[in-house]
Amino acid sequence: MKPTLFLLAAGMGSRYGGLKQLDGLGPNGETIMDYSIYDAIRAGFGKIVFVIRKDFEEQFRTQILSKYEGKIPAELVFQSLDALPEGFTCPEGRVKPWGTNHAVLMGKDVIKEPFCVINCDDFYGRDAFATIGKFLSELPEGCQNTYAMVGFRCCNTLSENGSVARGVCMYDDHHHLKDVVERTEIMRVDGPICYKDEEGKWIPLEENVPVSMNMWGFTPDYFQHSEEYFKEFLSNPKNMENPKAEFFIPLMVNKLINEGTATVEVLDTTSKWFGVTYAADREATVEKIASLVAAGEYPEKLF
Repeated sequence: MKPTLFLLAAGMGSRYGGLKQLDGLGPNGETIMDYSIYDAIRAGFGKIVFVIRKDFEEQFRTQILSKYEGKIPAELVFQSLDALPEGFTCPEGRVKPWGTNHAVLMGKDVIKEPFCVINCDDFYGRDAFATIGKFLSELPEGCQNTYAMVGFRCCNTLSENGSVARGVCMYDDHHHLKDVVERTEIMRVDGPICYKDEEGKWIPLEENVPVSMNMWGFTPDYFQHSEEYFKEFLSNPKNMENPKAEFFIPLMVNKLINEGTATVEVLDTTSKWFGVTYAADREATVEKIASLVAAGEYPEKLF
């Protein structure tokens, strides 16, 4: 069974200032996710699913989905604040989405095969898709609780225009993930890569320490785990009272590995990430894509 690519496209880019998922950055107006889908098709993926907000469905269908017709089957699912389990209601005044793992839950009715979750505004690269595609396609039929994440080398994931947030990964001798620690500020400080700790101090990080770029490989049983834990999350008064509390993928993953329910293999990749975290990143991203096209890595027109 060919794996599915599940693209998280429901967010607005607050630091970037607009719908960066629909920003044309390639020579013919290609978006970053066009390159992800092109790489995924080459890596053997058989279907794509987008999670978006309902209010830009029409623009998304016209501008994005139409170009994939005849290339790969595509589906849309929608993330909304009131998409909650029975018995729960959205707190009054909440405007922030419930987080990345809530977005993943929106795919439970249309994804029945191993799948890879990615952000739409990150350029992951050919090797990353080949790596996760191989892992997912080689899983035995009916396999459960055997997951993976692509661990990018930290030095390959920095922005030239400010700090980045990354999940720094620890793993055991079998390359199974032990923990993901969110570091909200990572950048080079006078040469070395550092993160800012809770006390505001800059702490050095190894150049090649694996970090999460939200590129995960799951089997469909992950949806059931997520549904159960989301109810626990919503049952915690602190989460309901905090308008910014979010149900993140690493929160779910950490729970599963800490209780021994699942394993998550950390897959190495040589791919270099780039993206549009900041508006100033746009020009560099356009240049990087142009250089990849010039080098023959991608055709001038993808679809």
